[in-house]
Amino acid sequence: MEDIFYKNFLKSIAEKERQLAILSDPDKFDSSETDTFLKKIPKETTHLFVGGSTVANGETEATVKALKAETQLPIFLFPGDWSHITPFADALLFLTLLSGRNAEYLIGQQIKSISKLKNSSLEIISTGYILIDGGNDSAVSKVTNTQPLPQENIENIVHTALAGQFMGAKIIYLEAGSGAEFPVKPEIISEVKKAIKIPLIVGGGIKTDAQKNTAYEAGADMVVMGTAFE
Repeated sequence: MEDIFYKNFLKSIAEKERQLAILSDPDKFDSSETDTFLKKIPKETTHLFVGGSTVANGETEATVKALKAETQLPIFLFPGDWSHITPFADALLFLTLLSGRNAEYLIGQQIKSISKLKNSSLEIISTGYILIDGGNDSAVSKVTNTQPLPQENIENIVHTALAGQFMGAKIIYLEAGSGAEFPVKPEIISEVKKAIKIPLIVGGGIKTDAQKNTAYEAGADMVVMGTAFE
């Protein structure tokens, strides 16, 4: 399958168009309120992400189907586990947890997902996922049994992002974690953006327009907001 959605992302970046993804956690999403949810999200929303760290069987697919029925926005899977993958989305962020050292999330989950993906029409986008300390004990940290990278060690974060790029990632995703007390610092975003040659997504703890704009101005190609709209 052609990388249509990834190419569109690159085109938007080249045209300096800011990308905004709203993340829906299937554990908290009420399918009966889909229309209300879509009316509530910002008009500048370009993508919908669906995923969570702990999601009951079938809930991701139900959320994707409900959204698909009401919107033309591209829907990307942001799965916490290989079992959350559904063919009804448009694309999958194929995550490698670069910030951790748990082999299950470096290669184990990826291998388990192949049975669902080898004959799938999902667009698969290799994504280097870096968990950054957002001031709380995030669900990602608990589920993956890994520690986030401290925001003070910018060099380590930059090197981790570059390692992801050199390993073949098409996107780097800096994530402060769901419900983070504070988002990724702008100086981190700026230094990572200067170092890498692939798109940069930033999420976690971004709840206001001011925080969103700060992330854009620092170099984020896409900002992800979630908790504020759940």
